[in-house]
Amino acid sequence: MAESMKGLKRTHRCTELTADMIGSTVTLMGWVQKRRNLGSLIFVDLRDRSGLMQLYFEEETIGKEGFEKAGSLRSEFVIAVTGTLEQRSGAFNESLKTGELEVKVLSLRILSESLTPPFPIDADITVKDDLRLKYRYLDLRRPNIQRNLILRSKVAMLTRQFLAGEGFLEIETPMLTKSTPEGARDYLVPSRVHPGSFYALPQSPQLFKQLLMVSGYDRYFQLAKCFRDEDLRADRQPEFTQIDMELSFVDVDDVIDVNERLLACLFKECLGEEISLPIQRMTWKEAMDRFGSDKPDLRFGMEIQDVSDLVKDCGFGVFTGALEQGGTVRALCAKGLGDVSSKKMKNIEKSAKDYGAKGLAYIQLKSDGSMKCPFAKFVSEEFLTGLTQAVGAGKGDLVVFAADKYKVVCDVLGALRLKFADQLDMINKEEYRFVWITEFPLLEWSEEQGRYTAMHHPFTMPMEEDLPFIDEEPGRVRAKAYDIVLNGTELGGGSVRIHQDDIQEKMFECLGFTKEEAYERFGFLLDAFKYGVPPHAGLAYGLDRLVMLMAKEDSIRDVIAFPKIKDASCLMTNAPDLVDQKQLDELFIKVVD
Repeated sequence: MAESMKGLKRTHRCTELTADMIGSTVTLMGWVQKRRNLGSLIFVDLRDRSGLMQLYFEEETIGKEGFEKAGSLRSEFVIAVTGTLEQRSGAFNESLKTGELEVKVLSLRILSESLTPPFPIDADITVKDDLRLKYRYLDLRRPNIQRNLILRSKVAMLTRQFLAGEGFLEIETPMLTKSTPEGARDYLVPSRVHPGSFYALPQSPQLFKQLLMVSGYDRYFQLAKCFRDEDLRADRQPEFTQIDMELSFVDVDDVIDVNERLLACLFKECLGEEISLPIQRMTWKEAMDRFGSDKPDLRFGMEIQDVSDLVKDCGFGVFTGALEQGGTVRALCAKGLGDVSSKKMKNIEKSAKDYGAKGLAYIQLKSDGSMKCPFAKFVSEEFLTGLTQAVGAGKGDLVVFAADKYKVVCDVLGALRLKFADQLDMINKEEYRFVWITEFPLLEWSEEQGRYTAMHHPFTMPMEEDLPFIDEEPGRVRAKAYDIVLNGTELGGGSVRIHQDDIQEKMFECLGFTKEEAYERFGFLLDAFKYGVPPHAGLAYGLDRLVMLMAKEDSIRDVIAFPKIKDASCLMTNAPDLVDQKQLDELFIKVVD
């Protein structure tokens, strides 16, 4: 039967006890990790959020009733003990912070009993995700998950301290706002008092933080909850947290400077890692040309090579046809993959097709000196020799080619680059490699919508020197935008904002908005901009992604207390769920099958 604490006070967490405290009386509280009954002695590993401490019980010390109570303990019982801290009499456990210590228990209280949990509360066990998330409150007791959430708390606390020291003000923005359908799909919230009207949950505080600059607050930040109704993956959730900021009277270099110092602070204080500043910068075009991605993983080489000039007269229709249609031909040399089997080559071809390729041309230079090249019959032997030499391929190497529109070629070879690096074990998992990607295209063409869309958002400032091209060649215009990338993952992005009316009007025109449509969507911001708006810029990080990478986890679900699964549902609470008809009636909502 559970007992009360009866005024008992915890003196320490388990790992707060140290050797210089030996001989002192301590009171610990936590969960039973494991019990070992040796007859005359009972050992218990006590767990709290800090770690483990070994307890031992002797009948002559704790009494017969207390000893029997200790014998009844089971995994996950919650207990309170008072005892004497001692040096371990047996072998030390060097894997534990408290491995040289133990507590001789003088009194025991069972504060709560537990059913047998559906899986052991241990960092090293393998448990199916569905089971973990159904019993998330138990999964959260596991030391690795607790470590991640403690890290997340430290990152949040240090971020607040650092930005406050840089003159930023923490200001909250609304959770119930207006839908501005330019980007991901909104989560909508029906209004009871305005029948037929809906709020939207914010995808970001973008418009409000710009209004705060109009209002003169100069430097704003917020750990903002954001919502996007989009398909999930390892680094996405329907609700997530941003480290969001905006600054007035700044340009690109100012925003990058303060954020580099913030990152250096977080990695130093949380991980003991030194980040060399300044962080490398790379233009969007260079990143795409060399790595096929605007979030390149720079922990390994294997760069994409443009072979368009080399193959333009080769006679192979796939290459020459792509070039005649304004496309490009590029190659990727994977050293050490020349002997892959036919089955693996088919898997590589399938991966290429998954990213938009119609097929995959390749040359296998096998380690025995032979060559396999499906397009060899269309070209000369001298051409193949020159081509392989030009891309630096030799015995035992694989060269793959993509011939298509620029974006398709980048997507295909960028994806294969990562696949090959994984197969060749080229990635140093202990390394943190940052890069700023700058000078993004301002606009990108949407085949689906038949118009240009903003690569970032409609308030991103074009680079001044590109403004003359905005009418005739809008796709050529670069943006004053920047993303911070870590180990091939985008941590965050931002831009200098448009603060001049004429440029903002031109931007809406490029996006196909009439003045009326622009005002319908963003009128409150455009009206505010008539009253004196300072030049301003900002950036937002995904806090979840940042902590995921710092913790070397593969999924942001392992750094979020209560995450959703792939279909955006919660296995623990069964959300989303049906609601009473009365609630629907109050909101004037009818559910149609």
